[in-house]
Amino acid sequence: MSTPIYLVTGAAGKTGAYVVQQLLEKGHVVRAFVRKHDERSNRLAELGATIALGDFYDIASIRKAMTDVRRVYFCYPPQGDRLVEATTIIAAAARDAGVEALVNMSQLPVREDAPSLLSRNHWQSENILDWADIGAIHIRPGYFAENLLMFGAATIATEGKLYLPYGDNRHAPVASSDIARVVVALLTQPALHTGQRYILTGPKSLTIAQMAEVLSNELGRSIEYVNLPLDDWGSILGDRMGQPQFLVNHLKAVAIEHQEGVFNKVTDLVERLTGQPPQSLEDFIIEHRALLQPESVAA
Repeated sequence: MSTPIYLVTGAAGKTGAYVVQQLLEKGHVVRAFVRKHDERSNRLAELGATIALGDFYDIASIRKAMTDVRRVYFCYPPQGDRLVEATTIIAAAARDAGVEALVNMSQLPVREDAPSLLSRNHWQSENILDWADIGAIHIRPGYFAENLLMFGAATIATEGKLYLPYGDNRHAPVASSDIARVVVALLTQPALHTGQRYILTGPKSLTIAQMAEVLSNELGRSIEYVNLPLDDWGSILGDRMGQPQFLVNHLKAVAIEHQEGVFNKVTDLVERLTGQPPQSLEDFIIEHRALLQPESVAA
């Protein structure tokens, strides 16, 4: 097939939407796999993607979406607790469809004895995709820069405080758009990368207190980091934010790993694989400044 079709799963999510957009901008044919038609899927269609409706656990819808596809981005939502099942279905459908390259969204702390069940499931998932012989390439991002918005935008805006249970250790936040650029680079030129596991980070490793200083400088007002007790963090995630217990357990486990320094890594892979350095925290805050201001919170 002269023009490969790119299947992007999780296409309405943080990285998926960027991957769809960036592939389309390069003139590729893109099929966006989503769970439902909504504003997000409508926007992808307006950009030029073909929309495939389905479910990760429904092999018939996966096989239909995989028709004539040669390259796949597999991104399973972290809220789900059936990653191994979804991976098995994706792997079988991709193998039968003759897929030649698949980029798999994994995570930095993945290993067989990780304290988080989700991290252990990602380890299993990586192995399943390797065994399927479909040209799997695994990306292992650290903390997304967007986590600061998800977990901190409201309190930064209203209280000038950032509540997180990460202690005084460091990580190098990486933006979703940069992760997407890596995915696109790997999908469009997969030959040298099959079987690789790439840890993706931002350009600089910082403590959360140092991130609060960056926030203060860019927002022009004082932002304080409050080192939250782990049990309080779990209550906020579950009771206030409504996250499922599976994800709460994962986020608590990786918070402990952050305190232990597991995430204190910096790699140059974003720039090496894409030719462009990753976005700095300063530039990320400037881009999203409106979400961090008091006026962004409804009265």
